[in-house]
Amino acid sequence: MGKFVMKRVLVIGANSYIGKKFQDYVLKKIEAEIKVDMITAADGGWRKLELYEYDTILHLAAIVHKKNKKSLETMYDEVNHNLPVELARVAKESGVRQLIFMSTIAVFGDKESCITKNTMPKPVTYYGKSKLAAENDIIKLRNNNFKISIVRPPMVYGEGCKGNYAKLEKLARFTPIFPEYHNKRSIIHIDRLNECIYDLILTNHEGYVHPQDYNYLDTCSEIVKIRKRLNKKTKLLQGFSPQIKFVVNKFRMVSKLFGDLYYEEEVNERKEVYKYNN
Repeated sequence: MGKFVMKRVLVIGANSYIGKKFQDYVLKKIEAEIKVDMITAADGGWRKLELYEYDTILHLAAIVHKKNKKSLETMYDEVNHNLPVELARVAKESGVRQLIFMSTIAVFGDKESCITKNTMPKPVTYYGKSKLAAENDIIKLRNNNFKISIVRPPMVYGEGCKGNYAKLEKLARFTPIFPEYHNKRSIIHIDRLNECIYDLILTNHEGYVHPQDYNYLDTCSEIVKIRKRLNKKTKLLQGFSPQIKFVVNKFRMVSKLFGDLYYEEEVNERKEVYKYNN
């Protein structure tokens, strides 16, 4: 039997929510098969490292929760596009075998209802556009010795998460009355996203991945569920469906709250791996 060799993984984005949670996930494993090193991207410290020592680089550093302002376009492009492309080139030249780039469902825009394997990306925000630009440049670098895995997670939630789900929880706290309008949105718990990343590393995966929880989120039902956990009752208002349906794709905030945005089960070739029970 051959000697077991633990894979070495460098995480770019030590201060990111996913980065911290992934490190915790690996450390808690009884028999972890990978060793994780963490580094921030802000000071460019990764450029001083001997990247050839790593089997996989997991790139998480990005500008995410900023406003979609024209004045921030250059910053989005520099951090979310140029930086990961530079990293990918250096990694390839250094002999790293795999790069996992954390992208986003936002590359498909925010008004697409059902995303299938044939859906073409069409981002509308600077965040989504910068991530897609990075995807397109990074994927060109792949070859038999340098695998590229691009992960496009939907809304991530879990303890300590500051993303859109946290905003939904905040809304639920102060919303005793809510319209009974049902929708479908893909989401993924941070633990299940970490499980996905771990699997990608072990299998040296390449290609596009769209991980999600097995069950879709319904905003109305989730509001009720959150308030129930807080021992608060919710009154659902009926009869507003036509009005909401009329404006859901006209206003971005309404679309984010009530619109459909979900991955079809067949969007991944390996759906049994990337659709998790919740």
